Amino acid sequence: MPKGQGLSRHQEKIVKRYYEHRDTIALARLQEIVSELYLAESQAKANKLWTSAGKALKNAGAGQAEIDRTLDARDPAKLASLVTRLSRGG
Repeated sequence: MPKGQGLSRHQEKIVKRYYEHRDTIALARLQEIVSELYLAESQAKANKLWTSAGKALKNAGAGQAEIDRTLDARDPAKLASLVTRLSRGG
């Protein structure tokens, strides 16, 4: 964008809606990550997915202690349980 030019009204609305629904977007991504973890064929792929899960958990509003416990366990079932709980608002 050229210097001094801001976002159009339409673009501002898109950005605003993104940030309003960031937790919902993160939960959807976490659901995808859980599925991909069960299907991961290599340890390298699983490592990338766990890194993505950590970022998505933070965006979904999970507490840092929960994030750390889940990532340390590296158990897709525990991640799925946490995602379910976060989806229900708990």
